[in-house]
Amino acid sequence: MSGFRSTSSGLRGLRPAAFGADPGGERLERIRRSPNFANGVFVNPEGTRVRPAGGAALDMAKRYLRKEERAQRAPTGPVPVHSTTLADLARPPASGLRTTWMGHSSVLAEIDGHRVLFDPVWGERCSPFAFAGPKRLHPVPLPLAELGPVDVVVISHDHYDHLDLPTIKSLAGTDTLFAAPLGVGAHLEHWGVSETRIRELDWTESTKIGGLTLTATPARHFCGRGLRNTQHTLWASWVVTGEAHRIYHSGDTGYFEGFKDIGAEHGPFDLTMIQIGAYSEFWPDIHMTPEEGMRAHLYLQGGNPSGVMLPIHWATFNLAPHPWAEPGEGTISSARSVGAAVALPRPGEPFEPTGETVPSEPWWRAVAVTPTGGWPVLDGRPVTTTGDVPDKTVEGTGEPETVPTG
Repeated sequence: MSGFRSTSSGLRGLRPAAFGADPGGERLERIRRSPNFANGVFVNPEGTRVRPAGGAALDMAKRYLRKEERAQRAPTGPVPVHSTTLADLARPPASGLRTTWMGHSSVLAEIDGHRVLFDPVWGERCSPFAFAGPKRLHPVPLPLAELGPVDVVVISHDHYDHLDLPTIKSLAGTDTLFAAPLGVGAHLEHWGVSETRIRELDWTESTKIGGLTLTATPARHFCGRGLRNTQHTLWASWVVTGEAHRIYHSGDTGYFEGFKDIGAEHGPFDLTMIQIGAYSEFWPDIHMTPEEGMRAHLYLQGGNPSGVMLPIHWATFNLAPHPWAEPGEGTISSARSVGAAVALPRPGEPFEPTGETVPSEPWWRAVAVTPTGGWPVLDGRPVTTTGDVPDKTVEGTGEPETVPTG
């Protein structure tokens, strides 16, 4: 038996740090007591197929290898990035609410005097390895060290494009608190975050941080980082309520009827941040299309096209076979069909959702493959595909994509 323990310990020693840690002790006991945990795994609010259906592997491979489609999955040139500065973020928002989309699902929300950082990913790849995996298509708009103090970091789930080892290790050296779904705290502690700074929540549970109330709400997704995926970490969407404003971050999720319940209990919201990218017919239950994302936004708003929707989980990494620009175009089309307001900031562009205006130009058209027949006309006028491009840019990589990890 002693030899077995030694071998097992040696194998654990070879485990990459980015794989994180499995929950144990009281954390694992709490997981087992969760009403959302059954038969050894967390379960979704509706039946969910996590992996592509059997027999789809060949069709999926053919789709990824088609030359004409591969060309559309990456930008054709440098991605416009707003040159955010610490001075920009140091000025308090006039309305009390300001958000800065940093790319993908990373958003800095300044709400009623507090700063909340959702799913921060400052790493170069969403992968456990520095030499492989989906690579950034644009740089981060602002170095993490220049972001300024953050009151709480909110994690939606433990996939690599939402929970990033180098980013967490950098934030571990600050005083910020962390809010995460059940089980995710094991990863955070493994990477240097003290237990006293972690608030782990099950669905519908809330925690108070300063003048904010953070509530973990259901989502339809899955978890996992290592080769041995124990399915012992939960995934969640998040509601953040301040003295005067309330916002919602979807994390990763497929469409489900539970958006109605979240909206009825916590909405309507000044801003919803909704995942609308990395979708595919090969995994329809775990990521939303723009049309589904808009439907979710409406349910979160009690059925009315109120508030502002910010599309997230797109433009930064290639994680699906759809064209790079399609999530943005689909969001515009879906919003126009229901009369909803959407914000379309470039990565790093701060805006105030309750202000007089929000960013509305389809900036991605300048660096996307033009579709056959040209771009749709907006507001009775064609939108230009040229213009000023900030100097903080990087060429698209066009590297091979993978089945999504987030």
